[in-house]
Amino acid sequence: MEKSRIIDILIWVDMAIPSHPVWSKLAFNKGWQSVAWQLKNGGRMNELYEKLFDAGCIKFGEFKLKSGIISPVYCDFRGLVSHPALLKEVGEALAARAKQIGCDRIAGIPYAGLPLGVATSMAGDIPMIYPRKEAKDYGTKKLIEGTFCDEDKVLVIDDIITDGASKIEAIAPLKDAGLVVSDVLIILDREQGGDKILANAGYKLHSLGKLSEVLDALVVSGKVEPAMREKVSEFIKANQFS
Repeated sequence: MEKSRIIDILIWVDMAIPSHPVWSKLAFNKGWQSVAWQLKNGGRMNELYEKLFDAGCIKFGEFKLKSGIISPVYCDFRGLVSHPALLKEVGEALAARAKQIGCDRIAGIPYAGLPLGVATSMAGDIPMIYPRKEAKDYGTKKLIEGTFCDEDKVLVIDDIITDGASKIEAIAPLKDAGLVVSDVLIILDREQGGDKILANAGYKLHSLGKLSEVLDALVVSGKVEPAMREKVSEFIKANQFS
């Protein structure tokens, strides 16, 4: 069967299941959404991976991580603020995914998730809020900036996930404020078990891509040697957090 036909079928399923009174309650609904989205946007995402690499958001070499471990790959999307066209493109991709997931508001996690949240909000016309890292000791002393209502469904936005701890910490004040949080959307999943840790805490992880997909795309484009892909893959397998 041709790929285009497979995509058409999956997109139809993606549209039909949510509207069905019984099927919409089944857990595999979002699984179909993810598969359909990845197939439909695979080529575009490969181009985006290459742009992110060229912008220095994905680096290969030897990098000391916060844990003290030496990693052959380092991903840092904070520099996107200096590349407005690329930040806009990332925001558009995140907004498209956010609309598929469904939410009343998005919440950018300080600090890397804030510009991503703004870009997503503007691209998709989705209201944004964000939890502060610390409450102000003056003025309103708010822990959450932006307007919202009790039981609004909030989609958390961030750049990357390793072990998921910062995501769970950032979600706490949102839930304490009466908001409903069940999903987290990021640019890149390092595939080190963060999705499982979030799942154990009751949250579902969504990502524009996985590190293995980025590696494959960069090898095909000739930007990364196959040997480096193998080195990174072995590192990821040996350093799991779940």
